[in-house]
Amino acid sequence: MNWEAIYPLIGFLIIIFLVGAWAGKRVKSSDNFLQEYFLGERSLGGFVLAMTMTATYGSASSFIGGPGIAYNEGLGWVLLAMSQVVTGYFVLMILGKKFAIVTLKYKAVTMVDFLKERYQSKWVVLFSAISIIVFLFSAMAAQWIGGARLIESLTGMNYTSALFIFAASVLFYVTIGGFRAVALTDAIQGSIMFLGTLILLIATIIAGGGLSNIMADLNAENPNLITPYGAEGNLTPTYVSSFWILVGVGVVALPQIAVRAMSYKNSQSMHRAIIIGTIVVGFIMLNMHLIGVLARPILPGIEVGDKVMPLIALEVLPTWLAGIVLTAPMAAIMSTVDSLLILVSSSIVKDVYLNYMQPEASHQRIKRISISVTAVLGIIVFLMALNPPELIIWLNLFAFGGLEAAFIWPIVMGLYWRKGNKYGALASMIVGVGLYVFFDVFYPEPLGMHSVVLPTVLAFFAYVGASLMTQKRVMSN
Repeated sequence: MNWEAIYPLIGFLIIIFLVGAWAGKRVKSSDNFLQEYFLGERSLGGFVLAMTMTATYGSASSFIGGPGIAYNEGLGWVLLAMSQVVTGYFVLMILGKKFAIVTLKYKAVTMVDFLKERYQSKWVVLFSAISIIVFLFSAMAAQWIGGARLIESLTGMNYTSALFIFAASVLFYVTIGGFRAVALTDAIQGSIMFLGTLILLIATIIAGGGLSNIMADLNAENPNLITPYGAEGNLTPTYVSSFWILVGVGVVALPQIAVRAMSYKNSQSMHRAIIIGTIVVGFIMLNMHLIGVLARPILPGIEVGDKVMPLIALEVLPTWLAGIVLTAPMAAIMSTVDSLLILVSSSIVKDVYLNYMQPEASHQRIKRISISVTAVLGIIVFLMALNPPELIIWLNLFAFGGLEAAFIWPIVMGLYWRKGNKYGALASMIVGVGLYVFFDVFYPEPLGMHSVVLPTVLAFFAYVGASLMTQKRVMSN
């Protein structure tokens, strides 16, 4: 076992555990368990807000799966991935102050709380909660797999053992510390990602003999690797452009990101987070995907793309430094999976249990159930991750598309269009999710675009049409 590389990872995990334990004390002493456990009592500053958004969005697909596809496809995938630069900007500019004010007025702790108060519909709430649970299980499985593969590559232990270590680590600090533990560890993890990707990119370029040599090697192997069209020429302008919906504008509808727009303490924090978040996301995404491409001449013939990141780090860096740098993807994975765990847990506890099963549940009962549900969810995802696919990025992108198709118009139009109602919201969700699953299974890349685009467009018309057609019914009620 490669202990020289493992020691930095152990040190990183100890720090994360200590932060989780400290946040756990805040949870125990808080007068409002739900606000503290699921939203950190809306007290995030600009830097922490920016880093928690960046770290939550920068996941296993960005740090493990993304470089793996870039390794296979070349610079075309780097261009496609850069559509993610605008994510933090769009989320905080579109939701921003209005979302924070409205959710505070509604006393909303989760995104579904907002939808419940805005549309006053049991069915909107239940469909929302089910969508979050179903699609985020795919996203969480991707993170579990990414974390296990990283530990597997770093330590040489088998996949199942690595998966167990990763799952136990995350479950410990999320279960006891809640949202505050997630946000604070995200700030640490986001900083590590920023520095780690820079170090690894520089080392990869040096190991390849400079950019000109690496580009010459890529061109000699396959000229398409240094074009915008991908190794097989399948990254068409239409397909690449559609990713501006999937991983750009549409991110505003991801519950794990939208909840961050509810958690900052003042407008100055939000404005600071917009600037910091945009710069950090752009820097990290560019570095990570470039590393994947530039690693190809240095380590040819890697069959499992998800192993590119840890293998290139161990190849081009001293072992101890590789261990430190590889805490960056571990940070990205842990910060995403902890956020998803909290989100799914809140959907079950707050949106279903408290709304429709036990509205009068005691403070202690809510606390016990929240912690228990979070732990059980982690165990279920652990079992799902025992048989991983080759490239985890597809699991993550599937989850992204489903959540965006379900929520983008009920959230955005619910904030900005007064005539939008429960019928429009429900129609938009059913059309969006139904068509997305249909296209993804039976007709991927309709009209050359990613399968999220048409469902999202048609869901908009469903929202507006159903809302307008039911105006009289709503007014009569």
